[in-house]
Amino acid sequence: MEPRHLAPLRALWIGLILAFLYVPIVSVVLASLANTRYMRFPHRVWTLDAYREALGSFTTWQIHLISLSIALVVVAASVVLGTLGAVAFARYDWRGRSLYQKLLVLPIFFPQPVLGLALLLSFTAVGILPDWRTAAVAHLVWIVPIVTLVISIRFFGYDVAQEEAALDLGASRLQVAREVTLPALWPGIFSGALFAFLLSWSNLPLSAYASGADTPLPVWLFTRTATNYSPLVPAVAVMVMPLDETAMVLGLV
Repeated sequence: MEPRHLAPLRALWIGLILAFLYVPIVSVVLASLANTRYMRFPHRVWTLDAYREALGSFTTWQIHLISLSIALVVVAASVVLGTLGAVAFARYDWRGRSLYQKLLVLPIFFPQPVLGLALLLSFTAVGILPDWRTAAVAHLVWIVPIVTLVISIRFFGYDVAQEEAALDLGASRLQVAREVTLPALWPGIFSGALFAFLLSWSNLPLSAYASGADTPLPVWLFTRTATNYSPLVPAVAVMVMPLDETAMVLGLV
């Protein structure tokens, strides 16, 4: 049982942690309700003008569509590649497996600006004009290894004997994959997909180098904050929070 004199200290510690985590988010919400370019609190005038401007702006919808397109492509490709990579990574023992594992995780440890610059130079060297598709490829280079590791964790705890038992009972390979393997591995695949979406949706360094004229949401937020800040910027940021929180909740369920 906790001593009584420690209860206030615990409450203070928890309060400080929560303040550290959520005060920045609250600050963004408050900034979006201002009617001036400069943050001051309390506001002299509280207004929803920034949200009206965001909802009525073609640019706002365009940057969301670009980011969503990149994220969905990354999710689909990384789940397929990550699952196949996890099979080779965790299930089979073959010559060169150790080297494959090291090469697989190597892109994770590259600084993202360096990786983005390297990919941009590679694209331009072969005559590829950067756009949202090259941004998706750049994201995949960094995200696929992460998704592979996430799915591999599930593979390490998977008992192959279940498949052998199903085959002995007369099930076909396709039935085993559909009714035994995929249901057992689905939590890992789903977690990998959520990781892929969130990491791609919020990625700034790789998007800044590889997206070209197609401006994703993180690049737009950074550029407008640095060069032409207005309450529209935090308003757009607040509008995407429900999507991020929904994805996070799905990952916890």
